[in-house]
Amino acid sequence: MIKIPTFVLCLSGIWVAGLMTSCKSDSSQPESNSSPLMSMTTKNIDVPIATKKPKELTIHGDTRLDPYYWLNERENPEVIDYLTAENDYLDTMLSHSKGFQEKLYNELVGRVKQTDMSVPFKENGYYYITRYEEGQEYPIHSRKKGTLEASEEVMLDVNQLAKGFDYYAVGGRSVSPDNKLLVYGEDTLSRRIYTLRIKDLTTGKMLPDVIPNTGGGATWAEDNKTIFYVTKDSTLREYRVWKHKIGTPSSADALVYEEGDETFGAFVYKTKSKKYIVIGSYSTMSQEYSYLDAANPDGKFTVFQKRVRGLEYGIEHFNDIWYVRTNKEAKNFRLMKTPVGATGQENWTEVIPNRSDVLLEGMDVFKDYLVLSERKGGITQLRVMPTTGQEHYIEFGEKAYVAMTSVNPEFDTDVLRINYQSMTTPNTTYDYNMKSKEKTMLKQQEVLGGFNTSDYRSERIMVKVRDGVEVPVSIVYHKDTPIDGTSPCLLYGYGSYGASMDPSFIRGGEEMGRQWYEDGKLLNKKNTFTDFIDCGKYLAANKYADPKRLFAMGGSAGGLLMGAVVNMAPDMWAGVIAAVPFVDVVTTMLDESIPLTTGEFDEWGNPKDKTYYEYIKSYSPYDNVEAKNYPPMLVTTGLHDSQVQYWEPAKWVARLREMKTDQNPLLLHTNMEAGHGGASGRFKQFKETALEYTFLLDLAGKMDSNIKG
Repeated sequence: MIKIPTFVLCLSGIWVAGLMTSCKSDSSQPESNSSPLMSMTTKNIDVPIATKKPKELTIHGDTRLDPYYWLNERENPEVIDYLTAENDYLDTMLSHSKGFQEKLYNELVGRVKQTDMSVPFKENGYYYITRYEEGQEYPIHSRKKGTLEASEEVMLDVNQLAKGFDYYAVGGRSVSPDNKLLVYGEDTLSRRIYTLRIKDLTTGKMLPDVIPNTGGGATWAEDNKTIFYVTKDSTLREYRVWKHKIGTPSSADALVYEEGDETFGAFVYKTKSKKYIVIGSYSTMSQEYSYLDAANPDGKFTVFQKRVRGLEYGIEHFNDIWYVRTNKEAKNFRLMKTPVGATGQENWTEVIPNRSDVLLEGMDVFKDYLVLSERKGGITQLRVMPTTGQEHYIEFGEKAYVAMTSVNPEFDTDVLRINYQSMTTPNTTYDYNMKSKEKTMLKQQEVLGGFNTSDYRSERIMVKVRDGVEVPVSIVYHKDTPIDGTSPCLLYGYGSYGASMDPSFIRGGEEMGRQWYEDGKLLNKKNTFTDFIDCGKYLAANKYADPKRLFAMGGSAGGLLMGAVVNMAPDMWAGVIAAVPFVDVVTTMLDESIPLTTGEFDEWGNPKDKTYYEYIKSYSPYDNVEAKNYPPMLVTTGLHDSQVQYWEPAKWVARLREMKTDQNPLLLHTNMEAGHGGASGRFKQFKETALEYTFLLDLAGKMDSNIKG
């Protein structure tokens, strides 16, 4: 076992579980303050230098010079050579740690129960199971008819499907109402562009139907021969909904909906009641739905409520009514209902009012119950509302936790499937009887190697930041870790899109309600960055962190956060990991030909408007690199990333190399086979995890000297 003194981990949510369970405190180990990686910078190692090719970008009378703009040429061999040179440089700089990385990888894999199975769920007469076999990278999806004692029917063995591919992922799986056909998506590039395939579950044969360029899922009509699916445009925006008849060529498919507004995307699903097919259109600020009787797939869709700028809503069908979750005159959303056939907002009546301290996040509908997901004080609570009888909240016994409804396809049941975890409790699945209020634990993620939740401590504190707002911070550490200002500390954050990171918090998420999100977007975006910096200062001042060993990490929009805080407060961080970082904000938001741009004007602002241009430019990490000292940094990306294009982190690293005045290590790792989510397969991903942990542990002087090299 690798015995590494544990970091104090803050704001790290689900990600923390991996590091937490792969490290064990060992007070007998002498602590070292030396970092082999830092000493490597004194050696004669060729540093990759990207060629500068002048490019002027002018708008609003302002010209930006971008000498690394050319790195967006994905097919240019010179680009591939540069990325390869950066990978080689990283390998050289971390050559001293290869043995450690391998041992750490093996321990991470060793903590995973290799022969494992999900908790089965029942739908339409079958129990569905996902299981893994020892040594296999990918899952096996199977089912059993009627009872768990029945013989297993293997629907998909992804290990077999993935043979011959460097990357392989299965998208949304959906079985026809008569249980005979399976449709699923297949991505072999990691661009989240799926090809739909259909399997006859009675014969085991693949049907000739092949549908390219989809979002990965499909929705069955009740006739067992019609599916609805979504395709993408050149920017990967899902915008067209098609109807396909089984056994016909995809070229004959009928277009049933096209989203013409480039700031909107489209999707399709079936209501839990199985009564309706629903097409949804969405943007950051508004949604629109249309519905069709699932038994009449050749009919016409009816608009539920036309889009209105600023009106957000979501729908679910129940008997003869629709439930509507909406922000109509409700900052934190309220629950409404309306009769079938009278769905315009003028017919909506209130079920649950808006509350200033509670964000209504979602709903699950059952025959005799309505289950609401409500966020209060940063924590999601599950509220059970019977059609008759007293409502109640489900109790979990911890102050900071993550609780959510799981797979609940059955409509007529008293049992609610729940997933639960905290910063010290592995993922746990419960069946909760909504009538008797009894919880039955079905499975808790087993962490091999002697992991014990009682070895860890979790706290939740409130940090008052510079504008007086109190920001909740969740903290976890090994019980033997001293909280006296001598321990290394990792601070993790995201803070965008209203995406709440349980149980972690900075403005830009929705943890403290809708206003919390609005206070960290558009012209308030800098609150996200200053919140993070102020939380870091608090942790050091209150002895959770050694000020000289305070580390930071974030990915995607959280990578933007990393880019901003190293520009704003570079001296605070002993090391930073920016994973797939969104760092070239101005250029990307001006380029409507690439994924995500048009749909995110309401998140960041449209820089074609001078006000937003100037504000975005004032914090965009790439545009604010200066000639000054920066902390040690590890930047990661994927060549096929569909969310944050690889060239953003590549350009950022190139500019940092050109401008920074320090000798601290700056490393870029490009996964040449993967995209935004990293490697496919349950073990390959741990290679990248081991790289990230090694980088941090080396800088903290915590890498075990007995296993170096």
